[in-house]
Amino acid sequence: MQAPATVPMRTECPPGLCDCGREALLADPQADARILMLTREQERGLIARIERVDSYADLNYVADLMYRQLGVKLRIAPGANEVRTVRGFQIALGDLPGLCRKTKQTIPAAIRKCLERNPEIAFAILDAHDLLGR
Repeated sequence: MQAPATVPMRTECPPGLCDCGREALLADPQADARILMLTREQERGLIARIERVDSYADLNYVADLMYRQLGVKLRIAPGANEVRTVRGFQIALGDLPGLCRKTKQTIPAAIRKCLERNPEIAFAILDAHDLLGR
């Protein structure tokens, strides 16, 4: 009989550097711990995938995959003021126990890089929020 395969889990962050709540998430047997399956190596792969996005549909697809596989909700919206550069977009990940502080920073940074390289995606986001007056 074969032993059950263990799911790789993200290693814990150094004490005091992160407020992800990993321990509380592991202690609750009813909690959704899918986010802990995002190891550092897999996070690098996710960042590389985000940086390869070449269309608004592809960006939505990656956001949907993140939600279905990890439970992470991605929100990209124009900022409250004018959007003159990609810095004007509000890019946020939903508040999720177990989501590392560093990951909360690297994913939006990768999306901003993608938007800088592909301005048509930024225009599509603006268009989706009815800012171009259609």
